[in-house]
Amino acid sequence: MTKILFKTNRILSAVLTKCKYSTAAKSVATVQINGKEFISDDYTNVTPKILSYLGRNLHLEKNNPLSLVRQRIVNYFYSSFTQRGNPLFSVYDNLSPIVTVKQNFDDLLIPLDHPSRVKSDCYYINRDTLLRGHMTAHQSELLKAGLDNFLMIGDVYRRDEIDSTHFPVFHQVDAVRSQRKDELFHDKPDLEIFEPTFDPNNPFAFPNSIDDPMKQSCHTLEATKLMEAQLKNHLIGLVKCLFGKNIKHRWVEAYFPFTHPSWELEIYYENDWLEVLGCGIVRNEILASAGPNNSIAYAFGLGLERLAMALYKIPDIRLMWSTDSGFRSQFENVDLNAKIKYKPVSSYPQCKNDMSFWLPPNLTIDTFMNNDFYDLVRDIGGDIIEQVKLKDKFVHPKSKKHSLCYSIVYRHLERTLTQGEVNQVHKEIEKAVVDNYNVVIR
Repeated sequence: MTKILFKTNRILSAVLTKCKYSTAAKSVATVQINGKEFISDDYTNVTPKILSYLGRNLHLEKNNPLSLVRQRIVNYFYSSFTQRGNPLFSVYDNLSPIVTVKQNFDDLLIPLDHPSRVKSDCYYINRDTLLRGHMTAHQSELLKAGLDNFLMIGDVYRRDEIDSTHFPVFHQVDAVRSQRKDELFHDKPDLEIFEPTFDPNNPFAFPNSIDDPMKQSCHTLEATKLMEAQLKNHLIGLVKCLFGKNIKHRWVEAYFPFTHPSWELEIYYENDWLEVLGCGIVRNEILASAGPNNSIAYAFGLGLERLAMALYKIPDIRLMWSTDSGFRSQFENVDLNAKIKYKPVSSYPQCKNDMSFWLPPNLTIDTFMNNDFYDLVRDIGGDIIEQVKLKDKFVHPKSKKHSLCYSIVYRHLERTLTQGEVNQVHKEIEKAVVDNYNVVIR
């Protein structure tokens, strides 16, 4: 067995002590995560490899570029919003990533048929519980706690493709800012947040509509436009703080189930437009469910990895997880606003192996789940997997058998891999694919 596989097996063994699968009385399968037991079911698809990332909290890790960006964002909000000399925004950066389906979807008005709910997109512990797909999953609980202005920062989990810009775990900053009439219209007391036909004391008697692209039907146009102006000014200020006052930007209309109207902010970066965040006016139903409905709010969400990779010219998202001193030292004891450009510690070559297989009769090239395959590859190969791409689909004209071919790119971040090491890992992946999907390797 190669050193790579020994390292991978040690990682998996360590994880299995934290995440133990067991069978209790009455043959009920359970999964234990950090000492808490969950009943597993047909939705359970979280893997030991994914669970090994819980608790790393890269956004709080010293000398990590994600932590630098987090601090810059927090400092911007602390300095831009004060009340009697104190920061207006509170920060929550250590919330548990294990949430309910209600928190992650229902509380945010995400429809039952929305694609973000499907198993191929989420890491489910069971039908009712999952690893959060966005930090917005904590929005309602913080609103119900009586908070008006807050930042939520943490790790989120989504099943996705494998390449240099995608990883199943990444980090988000989400924020909410709400205002009552006296705060929003402090100099124009004759203006109102809500339309005359809407009773804020009985909000669900009024069916709030989002048919008008300009506003929610419960809100006045004046309140929506003033909140929009504040939101956009604050976020433009944030990207200028991060990327410089001359950064080019533009707003693009967008759709999110939990805000209306909604926008995305793009910046002109390296001769192309790069989306950096999504935002909008919080749906009034969410505020009404959280408590007294006498305010209007805006919200936004952004990914720390995308910003850090752009700011520091980091070419591979996996580097965020590196413990190599050559990488970490570049972000050690530096001024938060310093213009750091990542310098490669060394350039290690890629190794590419293709994998082709015939699918069993119960699967087709359209029903085979790519994300299931990606998770399996990552579980076996660990962090030496740089990219997995579907290379070819084929249906045999006579036998009608379905075949898939994937290209797997291997690269270690800290040393050169030999082809022999890669071939050994590749064989392990082939065996796992055969065992899990009953395929026939071509």
